[in-house]
Amino acid sequence: MKGGTRTDLAIKIGTLIERCREGRQSLIRNHELRPDFQLLASWQAGRLAWTHRDLLASERFGPPARYFFSDLYGDRDYSPRDEGMERVLPVMIRVMPSAALESIAMGLEIHALTQELDFKMIGTLRSEFGALSCLTAEQYARAYRLCDNAADRTRQILQISEIGRALDRVVRHKLVFNAVRLARRPAHLAGFGALHDFIERGFVAFRHMDGADEFLDTIERREMAVMRAILERVPVSEWAVPAESSGQEDQSGT
Repeated sequence: MKGGTRTDLAIKIGTLIERCREGRQSLIRNHELRPDFQLLASWQAGRLAWTHRDLLASERFGPPARYFFSDLYGDRDYSPRDEGMERVLPVMIRVMPSAALESIAMGLEIHALTQELDFKMIGTLRSEFGALSCLTAEQYARAYRLCDNAADRTRQILQISEIGRALDRVVRHKLVFNAVRLARRPAHLAGFGALHDFIERGFVAFRHMDGADEFLDTIERREMAVMRAILERVPVSEWAVPAESSGQEDQSGT
């Protein structure tokens, strides 16, 4: 929302927080991830780790890769972080520059979209295969195609890249970085520890990388390739974790 007023940004962020809350409530039960979402999230996290295993093993790209695949998308409950964001939002609206608020809005939007995509995937898996105790690449690929939301999937990948570039620009400002580090103890004392730790881990990981273009371009290119492979029925052995692959092309349905 480039060029929007602070009031516009506040309204947008408030709407996105409510959207994230609704998504969280659909995926959380009794303060834990629903078993079907836990299964899906664990499978997707494993696939991401396999696809980008060289980045995770890299001295330069390892920290931001771990941040991306655990903090931005992982198989755990992010409620403490998200609830901290809700509580601290009024202060953020008052004191943060518009550019930072725009980055927060981008982050909330991709978080909401990811929850919604996962919720639709869970519903499709359940309707196609019933209750699952494990998930195979063939089942995932079939459900992915049946969801018929390639445009949203593309937007998800591109927005993740956009958020990464915004974070890369912010962490280059030494004053901002030092302010985040100094806020650690006050944030924990005020009850915003989970949110602060999430922000600080991102700052530390991206500063360590010293330039994010190669990292983000690699993730975007590979994730777009995986999406195309699934939609074009490429054998799962070419894009999924080897232990999960049957080595046979899925011939079922659309």
